[in-house]
Amino acid sequence: MIASVALVFGALWFLSKNETPRRPTRPDMPSGSAGEILVFCAAANQAVLEEIRKEYEAETGRRVSIQYGSSQTLLSQIDIAKTGDLYLPADTSFLTIARDKALIDEVIDIASMRCGVAVAKGNPKGIKSLRDLMNDNVRLVQANADSAAVAKKTREVLTPKGLWEELEKATDSHRTTITDVANDVKVGAADAGIVYDAVLHSYPDLEFVEIAELADAVSHTAVAVLSSSKSPSDSLHFARYIAASDRGLKRYKEHGFTVADGDVWKDVPELSVYAGSMLRPAIEETIVAFERREGVRVSRVYNGCGILVSQMKSGQHPDAYFACDVEFMSQVKDLFPKSVDVSQNELVILVPKGNPKNIQSLLDLTREKLRVGIGHEKQCAMGWITQKTFKESGIQTELMSNVTVQTPTGDMLVNQLRAGSLDAAVAYLSNAAGAADFLDAIEIVGLECSTAIQPWAVAPSSKNAKLADRLFQKITSVESQNVFTSEGFQWKLGQPKMSVLPETTN
Repeated sequence: MIASVALVFGALWFLSKNETPRRPTRPDMPSGSAGEILVFCAAANQAVLEEIRKEYEAETGRRVSIQYGSSQTLLSQIDIAKTGDLYLPADTSFLTIARDKALIDEVIDIASMRCGVAVAKGNPKGIKSLRDLMNDNVRLVQANADSAAVAKKTREVLTPKGLWEELEKATDSHRTTITDVANDVKVGAADAGIVYDAVLHSYPDLEFVEIAELADAVSHTAVAVLSSSKSPSDSLHFARYIAASDRGLKRYKEHGFTVADGDVWKDVPELSVYAGSMLRPAIEETIVAFERREGVRVSRVYNGCGILVSQMKSGQHPDAYFACDVEFMSQVKDLFPKSVDVSQNELVILVPKGNPKNIQSLLDLTREKLRVGIGHEKQCAMGWITQKTFKESGIQTELMSNVTVQTPTGDMLVNQLRAGSLDAAVAYLSNAAGAADFLDAIEIVGLECSTAIQPWAVAPSSKNAKLADRLFQKITSVESQNVFTSEGFQWKLGQPKMSVLPETTN
C-alpha cells in the first residue's frame, strides 16, 4: 500500500542544496562599544572574577558589571527583577532551581571547590575535626544555610550523618556571605569559619583545614546565561572567556579551584562539523540559529558519509561528526571513540506521483526495462544499507540488473525522479520531504536492515569540544526534535537533562 510522502512536511526544495563545505560569513557581532552586560556572581567567586573581568575588558574593549552576593539572594533578585545577563552561583544546585523556574538557558562548566575550615595562620586552636569546632573555647562562624552555597552544601552533607544540628548549636554567629565569614576569622572576631578552600587564596593570613566529615562537601561552579538577557551573544562571549582554558580557567586554577576542561579562547571560534547529506534539512536551521546566538561560526560539510569518511582518513579532522549510520561512525572510531545515537531513518521506494508503474515491493523493481536509482555503496550510508537490504531480500542480482544510477546522496535521486530519468529509487523517507506533490513513498516491509541510525560524536582532540556540546544540546532540543520528525526521521535519543556538573581536573 502506498504511503504518501505527505507524511513529511515543509523542507526546502532539494535543488537549492549543494554538497560543498559551507563557511558562513562572520555573524553579526557586537563591537567594543556594545552595551554593558550584568553578571550576578556569588561572593565565593569575587576575587577571581574581578581579575577575569579586568583582563576581559582590557583585551576586548567590552564592559562588564558584576553584582556580588549570596547565591540564593542573587537568585531571588533575578527571579523578581527578570533582568541581567549571567548568573554564576557558588554551587550548581542553584542553577537547577533557576532551570526549574525557566530563568536560565545555556550553562557552561567552570570549576569546583571543597568545603572546610578557615583558621588563623598556624591553627592556634589546633582544629583537626568537626568535634574540635564544638569546643566551648572555639568561636565558630558560618554563612546562612538558606542563602549561601557553602553553608547549604555543609548542611546537605552533615544532615544525613546526624551532625548538622550539633554544628548549628556550636555556631556563634551567621553571616550573609562566605567572604564575611573569612573576614571575621581574619580580624579575630571568630576562631574558625566554614569556607571553600579556593576563597582563602585572597587571605594569606588564614589557612585551610580539611575536615574528614566534610570530605564529600564539594561544590561545582558553572555560569549560566539568563533568559532575561537582551544580548545573549554578548553574554556568551564573556561566559566563554571565563570558561576558556587559556583565559578565565587559568585564573581559577591560580585561586585554588579545581578547574573543568575548557575550550581554547577565540573571539569568534569556528566549529567544524561533518554531517551526512540527508541530515541537512533536519539540522541546518538549528545551526544557523546557534551561530547567531553564540556569535560563532560553524563550518559544515554535508556529503555522503563514505566520502566524508575518506576525507577524514586522509587527514581532515572536524570537531564533530553526525553520521548517516553507525557503520560510518565505526569506520572513524579512532577519531570519534564515543558516540550517541540520535535518530533513525527508513529506506523506502520512491516513485512518481500516482505510482504509474504500480510498484508495491522490492520484487517489483526486478521487472524488465525498469529504471532504478540507488545510493552508491561506498560513498554513502544509504547505498551501503540498500545493498544490505537487497541481500536480505534474496533478489540482489535481479534488482541490481535494473539499477541505472548510483549516487552519493538521496537528493540526487529525487532530482532524477523529478526529471523523469528514473522510474523508481530506493532512498530515505527524509529524502522525500517537501516532495509530496510529485512523489509517493512505498514502505519496504519485513526487512529490519532497511533502517539507518544516525550517531553524533565530538572528537576528543577538539579545541572546541564544549562549544560542540552546546550545539548538540540545541540539536537535541524539543524544537529540533520537531524538525527531525517533520523531515521524516524518527527520534531515538531520550530528551537529555541539563547537565550542570563539570568534569573537573586538577
